[in-house]
Amino acid sequence: MATPPARRPHGRPAPAPGLLRRIDAFARVAFPGFSTAFLMVLAAAPINLPSPVFAMALPCVTFWSVFRPTAMMPPVVFLLGLLMDLLTFAPLGSGVLVLLALHAVGLRFRYFLVRQSFLTVWLCFCVAAVGAACFYWGLQSLLGLRLPPIAPALNAAMLACGLYPAIALVLTRIHEAMLHAEIAP
Repeated sequence: MATPPARRPHGRPAPAPGLLRRIDAFARVAFPGFSTAFLMVLAAAPINLPSPVFAMALPCVTFWSVFRPTAMMPPVVFLLGLLMDLLTFAPLGSGVLVLLALHAVGLRFRYFLVRQSFLTVWLCFCVAAVGAACFYWGLQSLLGLRLPPIAPALNAAMLACGLYPAIALVLTRIHEAMLHAEIAP
């Protein structure tokens, strides 16, 4: 004879034990994309910084691509790149290509980077950020059919390099909490 489902005090059946686990697993997978999009939208507020949206997107996408690649998959990166293009009024597709390229580089060097010290990862990110900024500038030049100054792109790369330690500190704590929750019974 099957046991009846557990009842709550007000008479409704309790949710299946697997439902909460599925919601928790979905939240862990969705958090990197949603948090990155939220930070990008916050960075789009009118302030006097050079391209803060670009500078906010690079560290987040790189961190999650290296340390939690199953949550930062190419479709998510594509949508983040599209959001970046819309927020910065850049030619559509330039942010998508830059973030997808950065994601690919992060995945390619993932096994090397996860075993390195923070300083090594930061220096590698700085090289990737400068490369991404130059690629972004080149795409904007090509798609906009004009040659804009490169200084704003390099300023955005330097801003991303400066933001990386603070962002990585917060994201590392969140990543460790996620790992702890996955291991807990």
